[in-house]
Amino acid sequence: MAVPKRKTSPSRRGMRRSHDALSVEAFQECPNCGELKRPHNLCTACGHYNGREIVSVEG
Repeated sequence: MAVPKRKTSPSRRGMRRSHDALSVEAFQECPNCGELKRPHNLCTACGHYNGREIVSVEG
């Protein structure tokens, strides 16, 4: 079985993990109601997408 010959340094370990960080999710303001929503997704607050009402939201 293969065993590492030397201990991995914290610097090398950090460089290996540099791509594992979670990215911040992008948000846009809904042009209809002003709530924050994910781009290319239906607005959960007002039910609009691309300038049209897709789902009627009661509340």
